[in-house]
Amino acid sequence: MRKILPPTQYTISRRAVHGLLASSLALACGFQLAQAATPKDTLVQALAFDDIITMDPAESFEISAGEIMGNTYDRLVRLNVANPSELVGDIAKSWKVGEDGKTYSFELKPGLKFASGNPVTADDVAWSLQRAILLNKTPAFILAQLGWNKDNVAQRVRATGPLSLVLETEKSFAPTLVLNCLTANVASVLDKKLLLSKEANGDMGYAWLKTNYAGSGPYKLREWRANEIIALERNANSATKAPLARVIYRHVKEASTQRLMLEKGDIDVARNLAPQDLNALATNKDVKTATTPKGTVFYISMNLKHPAFAKPEVREAMKYLLDYEGIGATMVQHIGRIHQNFLPVGLLGAATDKPYKLDVDKAKSLLAKAGYPNGFKASIDMRTVQPVQGIAENFQQTAKRAGVEIEIIPGDGKQTLTKYRARSHDMYIGTWGSDYWDPHTNADTFVRNPDNSDEAKAKPLAWRNSWDIPELTKKADAAMLERDGKKRAAMYQELQSEFRKTSPFIMVYQQTDVAAYRSHVQSLVLGPTSDTNYVFTVSKK
Repeated sequence: MRKILPPTQYTISRRAVHGLLASSLALACGFQLAQAATPKDTLVQALAFDDIITMDPAESFEISAGEIMGNTYDRLVRLNVANPSELVGDIAKSWKVGEDGKTYSFELKPGLKFASGNPVTADDVAWSLQRAILLNKTPAFILAQLGWNKDNVAQRVRATGPLSLVLETEKSFAPTLVLNCLTANVASVLDKKLLLSKEANGDMGYAWLKTNYAGSGPYKLREWRANEIIALERNANSATKAPLARVIYRHVKEASTQRLMLEKGDIDVARNLAPQDLNALATNKDVKTATTPKGTVFYISMNLKHPAFAKPEVREAMKYLLDYEGIGATMVQHIGRIHQNFLPVGLLGAATDKPYKLDVDKAKSLLAKAGYPNGFKASIDMRTVQPVQGIAENFQQTAKRAGVEIEIIPGDGKQTLTKYRARSHDMYIGTWGSDYWDPHTNADTFVRNPDNSDEAKAKPLAWRNSWDIPELTKKADAAMLERDGKKRAAMYQELQSEFRKTSPFIMVYQQTDVAAYRSHVQSLVLGPTSDTNYVFTVSKK
């Protein structure tokens, strides 16, 4: 069971939370408040997190939730944030790969405990991985690609002692692929005893864990109210001692409101500032910024179920109707760089080619060749946050110059994602964050589609856009098995070349993650993936 605060402490915590809510509401409405100071033992962040659907690591697959998982759950191994090509043990003390290339043996660190007080054992690790496969929610494919399924996972993922574990893969994959898969949120280690005590109708605690917590990480989830607040509390049982007692995330979508809250001291960190806000803060001596290239790419996709997008000339034409240069100089200044490939820079084999630019005449020629000399109509689903909204509106204007009329359909993260995952859209503007630091994480979704039927079990981004690509799928499968790093990198270069020419994806930019923070905040870590944005390292002076 989670630790319960004494009544007095709990009352103070609740008052602080509601005070933050009232402050944010007043600021959003334009009221002037005296400068407030956040509590010394609490980090308060403003972040747009309307994409979060669940707090269960076996189901959670949204970028915002990734950060919460990275600070609240342990896994066997983690990325070395200072050098993402290296892995470090999290609960694993050591590991080795068998001569067959398919057997991975782990020894766990002794004396670890879950927030409940239950000991962390190899059986918990095995059960957590088995549970992800058995529940078979969206991120389960990360583990299933290793050859695990509901019929064999109990045999292939098993504890061999209280602190020893063996994982067997179906094929001799590149070891970096297997180990990096184990850094993903879906591989988080769960408290088996606690979850089974919350089980309902054999669901392995699934219903309960949507809004609760069963981990061993530095922080534990105290409260999540959708589109409002996330409250994390220090886990006293964690082997990693967080300097601060708690972290509060406030859902604030408007960049200007985040900036005002930061300037007034009502928050410690602002996470979704626009370029103009960052420019304005540059001279503020009380505010600093942290930046890092992110393994996150922004794109516009086209569903081939729309008759126009089924034609390759139309897909190519649309790539010439985006003002890359203008977007790079304004909307994503400081927060990204134009990038036209599915692998973000930093991953093995990432290409940097940028063959496309705004060229309306070329687009018109391609549209005419495809049988659309006067253009056509389509809609685009868009999450109402910046810079996504600005890019969609800019694209709408430039496309109209070639006769393509785009209707923008706005919505929050849940609404747009639900429609997109059902592939009932025409176009969609969104993001893809690398789930683990290996090129297959993006190749698996952008250039693999093993089954294009509506009833397919695997539903990667290529499937969502009805792009049937058996040959590219074979090439992606071959690349994940290549154990020679140089050869593997060349294979991904080839995949990206074909992708640029024929895919239904207009790649826009790679994110530069920026956090603006008050000068009293120390040791905020932004990593290459959402789950390596670490707040458990933060202290305040």
